[in-house]
Amino acid sequence: MQNRWQGKWALVTGASAGIGAEFARQLAAAGAHLILTARRRDRLLALAAQLRAAHGVSLEVFEADLARPDAPEALFRFAREKDIAVEVLVNNAGFGAYGPFHEVPAARQLEMVQVNISAVVHLTHLFLPAMLQRRRGDVLILASTAGFQAVPYISTYAATKSFDLFFAEALAEEVREFGVHVTALCPGATTTEFQQVAAQPDYAFRSAETAEKVARVGLEALAAGKPVVISGARNNVMTQSQRLAPRRLVTSMAARLFRPK
Repeated sequence: MQNRWQGKWALVTGASAGIGAEFARQLAAAGAHLILTARRRDRLLALAAQLRAAHGVSLEVFEADLARPDAPEALFRFAREKDIAVEVLVNNAGFGAYGPFHEVPAARQLEMVQVNISAVVHLTHLFLPAMLQRRRGDVLILASTAGFQAVPYISTYAATKSFDLFFAEALAEEVREFGVHVTALCPGATTTEFQQVAAQPDYAFRSAETAEKVARVGLEALAAGKPVVISGARNNVMTQSQRLAPRRLVTSMAARLFRPK
């Protein structure tokens, strides 16, 4: 990672907390300059100051809510006005919502689709052409182990992560010949603010991994050019084994696990 990203610019979405903040810390430690974006400007500024002092890299902060359809274009213009060539795009921003589908407000579901899918596609479409022209670059897309199957009670979230997974896999094959890496990072339960935002119960987050470990797994896979990486041996076993079972059985088991108590 040190050799690949030293002195290059990386853009991290959802950088104010959790896995996004860890991506920023590890990229800065590898010598990358950073554009940090999220909704909470105060947190971004604090993180930027910390990383600037610790690693001597350049940092820019851009406050944006990716639930707004115009946010990706605004972020792209910001980078262009700063004359920054983004060579690492980390599509990390995303959120979930827990509960029976009909009880979760439609506006919340549609915001989830906007942030988890539309913003990912839009940002990638904006920043990828320059990478292809330079014949180098990296795109990391945060998917999930939930993207490998239907998951009742987080149905929309799992569906968005399935999109992210397949989008990243297909794109990785398209751009490989241009020297550009695309990786889908698929974590399971992770110790972040995600659980509180999604209002998921504690039992769904047993054996959670740390954000630091998940980010490291993702960045190492991106540097190595892997199209997909699943964080955690237990998550790997579970994800691979469910492919051998009938889909209806897997969905039924997921429903029993996630059904509200």
